[in-house]
Amino acid sequence: MRIGEFAERAGVTARVLRHYEDEGLLEPSRTSSGYRDYGPEDVGTVARIRLMIEAGLNTATIRQYLDCVESGSDRMSVAMCPALRDRLDEVSARLDDAAARIDRTRAGIDRLTGG
Repeated sequence: MRIGEFAERAGVTARVLRHYEDEGLLEPSRTSSGYRDYGPEDVGTVARIRLMIEAGLNTATIRQYLDCVESGSDRMSVAMCPALRDRLDEVSARLDDAAARIDRTRAGIDRLTGG
């Protein structure tokens, strides 16, 4: 299917799809006239890419580990890729640190404002 139809089906814009292709995350086939031609399986790939971006991974990391992420009926699994699990644990730890800094900052603001 062409990029416009596929973008609508995948829930992203055509610009996002081109970006994923530029980053080496998605490689649609091409028609004889050079148009991108997406297959139904590409919808799952886009869903995995979006989930990994939402999890805080950059495109270089996603490119490295995209094949490790399996789609299930209602979730994704990284069980087959321990290195990706380690990266996700690092992201989670950074988020925990950021949340702790936010809490300390709010406490400082409360002390300054008497709140």
